[in-house]
Amino acid sequence: MLMTNLAIGLPLVILAVVIHFVGLVGLSSLLNRKWQQHPGRLESTLWQGFSIVVVVNGLFAHNLNQITLYALVYLGLGEFETVESAFYFSISTFTTVGFGDIVLEPEWRVLAGIESAIGFLLIGWSTAFLVSLTSRIGSIKVISE
Repeated sequence: MLMTNLAIGLPLVILAVVIHFVGLVGLSSLLNRKWQQHPGRLESTLWQGFSIVVVVNGLFAHNLNQITLYALVYLGLGEFETVESAFYFSISTFTTVGFGDIVLEPEWRVLAGIESAIGFLLIGWSTAFLVSLTSRIGSIKVISE
């Protein structure tokens, strides 16, 4: 069963990383385009705040995409009877909270561990992206003053 977990889990990791990367590139592109169109706006605290809100919501949406991917796999494996249960389990696993009130059958535990590991990395990547953005915005504010 370990090999089956790896055969399903590793392609999901690759797909989740690609989804995340594309999402970050999209957010970066959107922000750069808006900042180039309206360079003076970036000095506005309101515009900076709006940019951060857009990024936080974009990051949340991208992480939900990956959570949904895993939830659909769990449904496909027949581990859950409802979308809500699969989604709830996937959220708690991806975020490494792992409440334990809903669990997989023993033969799929490694797959849940893989989701937890990639979730930890991708949430960290999202955080690093957000910190980088706020640092960039902060340095623009300081330079402009």
